[in-house]
Amino acid sequence: MQKWGRCTVIADLEAAPLPAIEPAPPPPPIFLVACVAAKLDRPAPARDLYISPWFQKARAYVERQGGPWFILSAKHGLIAPETVIAPYDETLCAMKASARRLWGARVIEAMADQIDAAAPLIVLAGRHYRDPLWPQIERRASAPMEGLGIGQQLAWLAQEW
Repeated sequence: MQKWGRCTVIADLEAAPLPAIEPAPPPPPIFLVACVAAKLDRPAPARDLYISPWFQKARAYVERQGGPWFILSAKHGLIAPETVIAPYDETLCAMKASARRLWGARVIEAMADQIDAAAPLIVLAGRHYRDPLWPQIERRASAPMEGLGIGQQLAWLAQEW
């Protein structure tokens, strides 16, 4: 048990400077990358399963940044790149709005478990993948390729930052 010390002279309190409290460094940004339709024909780590040129460039981009990243999967929700999954044929574009909202709620729950709530989010995904999440993440998220066509996105992802 710790005992409290006594200070008998008020001047002792005023003479001792308080130690500076360093604020904790902000967490690194987290990248969220949308899944794509083109996949391998066998189970693989998620980072390797998706094989479209867009996904390959997005993966190369986020890995160059050096921060953590996750994949927004239409079937699995939020998945870590090293998670082994089988190929599937689902897309948010084909889902009804209510199903996309349920998907978004599931992803938000997974984010609460796996991502620091103070971490900025950089979302590399189209509207169908962003919209179900945006109301809950917009104050800390950005979508740097919003409004760009696919060719422009490929060029943006290929740039050396």
